[in-house]
Amino acid sequence: MKFNQFNFHRDISKGVKIAGFKEPSPIQEMAIPIIESGKDLVGQAHTGTGKTAAFGLPMMDKLAKGEIERALVITPTRELATQVADELYHLGRFAGIRTLTVYGGVGYGRQIALIHKGVQIVVATPGRLKDLYRKGKIDVLNPEIVVLDEADEMLDMGFLDEIKEIFEYIPQNRQTLLFSATMPEPIKELANHILYQPEFISVVGDEETTNNVIEQRYYVINENQRDEAIVKLLETEDTNKCIIFCRMKREVDRLAEYLQALGFNASGLHGDLEQQEREVVIKAYRRGEVKIMVATDVAARGLDVKDVTHVFNYHIPFDPQSYVHRIGRTGRAGKSGQAITLVTTEEFRELQRIQKEVGADMHLAILEGGEGLDDSSLEYLADQIRDMPIHSEAGKMLDYLGNIDRELLLEKLVSCFIEKEQQHIGSQIGFDQDTVDSMMQEYGNEKKASKSNHRRRKRR
Repeated sequence: MKFNQFNFHRDISKGVKIAGFKEPSPIQEMAIPIIESGKDLVGQAHTGTGKTAAFGLPMMDKLAKGEIERALVITPTRELATQVADELYHLGRFAGIRTLTVYGGVGYGRQIALIHKGVQIVVATPGRLKDLYRKGKIDVLNPEIVVLDEADEMLDMGFLDEIKEIFEYIPQNRQTLLFSATMPEPIKELANHILYQPEFISVVGDEETTNNVIEQRYYVINENQRDEAIVKLLETEDTNKCIIFCRMKREVDRLAEYLQALGFNASGLHGDLEQQEREVVIKAYRRGEVKIMVATDVAARGLDVKDVTHVFNYHIPFDPQSYVHRIGRTGRAGKSGQAITLVTTEEFRELQRIQKEVGADMHLAILEGGEGLDDSSLEYLADQIRDMPIHSEAGKMLDYLGNIDRELLLEKLVSCFIEKEQQHIGSQIGFDQDTVDSMMQEYGNEKKASKSNHRRRKRR
């Protein structure tokens, strides 16, 4: 099927052509005719499958043809709201369709004013949208089409009550579209509550499951090896863009600064950043100016960036669903990805629980140490030296060194770098299966002994 078979308004078709779209993705081919017909829709699809165009093109086609006047898209995060709004703008700009993002962290005034002026598409986060409706600031916003995007993300972030309240303010004579990567029971209940006789479509087939697209590995390490392991993995893995997930904001800051000090192109992302800082970091990452994103789970919600080759779990996530969301940042749109988790023996049982609950095919790995640097390591080290800024005391140090032969000096200084680098690669990262089994048996015996001692103390 070709896009020109959809019979879009000529200005929408022009946007599609300029964007380089030729053949619709499976979700687009299934969703667009249903949305054009005016029916409610539940679509199950992962991010990266073309969902935004799937609901955006028929929605803007109706706007361009004068069939509707307003549309509302609700997304879980500010980052996703901005991303969706940008894509809708580029696809609908030749039809003069105006798009507005509405989220917290900025003033109400401009958002309210543009809604009252008649902006046609509002892309909003639940918290700010609920506040505006509750305070009676946007009574004029009566959308004929409402899209709930990444519904399962909103559930995980605790927005379900806000979503239900928002739909109390929206007229009943609307077309409602719900998209979600997974369909837990609360999302099914929500769909029954806010949709009318919806069509159901899904493009989550066997070829798109994480087990087939994402290779999942774990390394069992000592607690004090985490930094060493991450550095060694970054140096040895063929990464393009990657995300390193940490549990706490302070871990994000510390690890990002540590990697930057070692010369890695890294930035941190967490909830304490100001909105402007967050946008700068995400735009730099999306453009490839930043290659390594160190982030918390909440900060990465809704983050859709192409060509993420690796996800690293610096710490194991708190629950199985977080693990699924983390590794879902790679292996998108049919591309392969790598998900790598660092665990200690104390965390190993938790990893096994996650593996069982999500049906993940993970395998134990080790990273061998080496006596010397291979060609790729030497090339990496050479890049680090070339990019290193000149210290303010460098000239004074040369004076102290006196008349030493310059070539000999250069070799000595390079030797310092090589020796430092060999400290990182000289030891094995991760324990083999026999060692892990032995450690787990010992750990289990220690726990039994501890429980036994605790019972004895209680009897006394």
